[in-house]
Amino acid sequence: MGLEEKLPDGVLLTTVEGLVNWTRKSSLWPVQFGLACCAIEMMAFGGPRFDSARFGMEVFRASPRQADLMIVAGRLSQKMAPVLRQIYDQMPEPRWVLAMGVCASSGGMFNNYAIVQGVDHVVPVDMYLPGCPPRPEMLIDAVLKLHHKIMNEPLGPKRAAKLADKQVELIPSSYKYAK
Repeated sequence: MGLEEKLPDGVLLTTVEGLVNWTRKSSLWPVQFGLACCAIEMMAFGGPRFDSARFGMEVFRASPRQADLMIVAGRLSQKMAPVLRQIYDQMPEPRWVLAMGVCASSGGMFNNYAIVQGVDHVVPVDMYLPGCPPRPEMLIDAVLKLHHKIMNEPLGPKRAAKLADKQVELIPSSYKYAK
């Protein structure tokens, strides 16, 4: 004889944390940050064939203040790194980053001084998506895995303690390569 048996039909029981995380995962608004060929596949993901709207990602936002997911698609140059960091800092909390493609994840075939060898040197990355370029189906899979991660994130003081360890500081390339 549990509480569920005494409640009328149509009543749903959950926790506040579960409800908040469900609303967060169901209404991700990505900021558009396409840098190279991966951006074409990201645009296909937003089109009618792959229909990102069924995941709550209705529209790619042009303003970082209206977005909570940054999809970095393509190679990140040293000159673009401060811009990426600035856009990330303008996004409200909670925010997530998806590194799309091998160039965003690890620099790809561009192993030189002009390309950042992974977006995680500039912003904390929540999900890595391999491929050159990854297909929209792979991006759908990465978004579903990100949904699972969002659903299991803590709230309140537990979240603050978890985020305190992830502070990433952008080091200018002039200091980095001056040694």
